[in-house]
Amino acid sequence: MFSKFPPRRVVITGMGCVTPIGIGRDAFWNALIKGESGVRQIDTFDVSNSPVKIAAQVQDFDWEAQLNPKDRKHVPRTVPLALAAAREALNDANLQTEELTLEQRRSIGVVLGTGGGGLAFTEQQYSYWFNGPVNKASVYTIPSSTHGGLSSELSMAFGLRGLSHIVSTGCTSSTDAIAYAAQHIALGRQDTMLAGGVDAPIAPGILAGFNLMTVLTNDFNDEPHRASRPFSRDRSGIVLGEGAWIYVLEELEQAKERGAKVYAEITGYGATCDAYHRVRLEESGDEPARAMKLALADAGRAPGEVDYVNLHGTSTVLNDRIETSALKLVLNGQAIKTPMSATKSQIGHPQGASGAAGLSAALCAMHTGIIPPTINLDEPDPECDLDYVANESRKADVRVALCNCIGFGSKNSALVVEKV
Repeated sequence: MFSKFPPRRVVITGMGCVTPIGIGRDAFWNALIKGESGVRQIDTFDVSNSPVKIAAQVQDFDWEAQLNPKDRKHVPRTVPLALAAAREALNDANLQTEELTLEQRRSIGVVLGTGGGGLAFTEQQYSYWFNGPVNKASVYTIPSSTHGGLSSELSMAFGLRGLSHIVSTGCTSSTDAIAYAAQHIALGRQDTMLAGGVDAPIAPGILAGFNLMTVLTNDFNDEPHRASRPFSRDRSGIVLGEGAWIYVLEELEQAKERGAKVYAEITGYGATCDAYHRVRLEESGDEPARAMKLALADAGRAPGEVDYVNLHGTSTVLNDRIETSALKLVLNGQAIKTPMSATKSQIGHPQGASGAAGLSAALCAMHTGIIPPTINLDEPDPECDLDYVANESRKADVRVALCNCIGFGSKNSALVVEKV
């Protein structure tokens, strides 16, 4: 047997957010509810020759508070973002890692989801190697360029000696990472996990690569706040985003014994693959629908019990239409009655961190009683005809939330979380 325990209940007791619309959970939630956009002109490199000049970048972030300048040189931008989010999550959960015993540290693991991981760092280091000055390159280029280094940095920073893993499944990465972490707790392999997602794909080469695929919008360079517009008739593509959303997960009885506050219980997970194309979805929507159905079945919930859906909502013509069709297959007649919204309308597309960002929006709805909106939705696509909570947040009692993710490589993942 893989475990000596029966399945255990897994809850979220801490949360940390570093985002384009706010640093910290409260700032992020407040901006979400107000419908603020984090999309701006790219200011970290020259985009004068790029057709796309906008992205959702993290602003007003204290890089030196996370790493000293010497160490900062040796790691990707994702590391300080993840460290800050993890620190907030641990503090929020009232877990002071420096006070833990060795055995307690061994019971805490780290699982992060990322799409690009260290790609932007690799791009920068290679430019030093081949174009100079070589002395600016880091001696840790190789280990820091691998995705696995991200979780190691968190494990080392907080002295956590449980498993330290990375999940990289494209846009579904952090949804899969959170589920993977929860499963380890449910099976008794770890008692506590730091889990979530981080990505920072805004770099010259990555931008050029996305441009080659023609998936980024270049229609709103002069009006960045209007650029990400999921389900709108005039949507024209993705806006790249970045950020970190990290959670403390733990076994329910342990959380009760500690007197920890509980945001929600993770009750369901489902994942499928279209097995169809490197980047395009198969148009029936059958497999994204099946992933959501599996998650609901895992949670023991019927379609009519879902109070809110956090959408993948990329703002591409095909993706939004297929996601709408998939939701109709999942929720049946309840689809038109179920409120749902697309967080990417405000924060752009943070790639592998997307699912973790969407989970925070769902938790925001649960604990504030307010569903964040899908902004820039003035004229919906006629084929996208569900309740996307357009433009203005809405009061609602959310107890069961479904979070949906769809990724490159035809991957689909979904989580169900419930208020405890």
